[in-house]
Amino acid sequence: MTDQVTIAPAGVADAGEILTVQRAAYLVEAQRYADPFLPPLTETLDEIRAALAGPTTVLAARLGSRLIGSVRAWIADDTAHVGRLSVAPDQQGRGVGGRLLTAIEAACAGRVARFALFTGADSAENLRLYARRGYRVVAHRPDENGNPLAVLEKTLDPPAGPTV
Repeated sequence: MTDQVTIAPAGVADAGEILTVQRAAYLVEAQRYADPFLPPLTETLDEIRAALAGPTTVLAARLGSRLIGSVRAWIADDTAHVGRLSVAPDQQGRGVGGRLLTAIEAACAGRVARFALFTGADSAENLRLYARRGYRVVAHRPDENGNPLAVLEKTLDPPAGPTV
């Protein structure tokens, strides 16, 4: 196994590994909010396969042949909605999440004016990651289970027009 992390589009065949990493990654969040029914933990293998087969962009991070993280984005109007950013617990704190976020932004570049996402309002590590990457909290709302969420956005600079 190489020490080099690669990020590439995920395929339907990656669904099982994505589910495994996602569940492991979100267990910390489930403990933080005392809620074992967070949507990333209850998502089924078929739902992940559907996301991979649909218009959603899904990227996977690999360390050698091992899938260690993933992220998704879907575009609606001028906004890329980023979701399910997951990194295997033993790989967290090594920059994989930041690299996945940068990669999903690059995959959507040129098609959107902003990125939107949400995370647990009490998830300080996640909030710091997003703030470092230019996201700002624009709202708070509960999730479907009543847990507090922070809604974040990153607006892109408009392209420079021709100079006159």
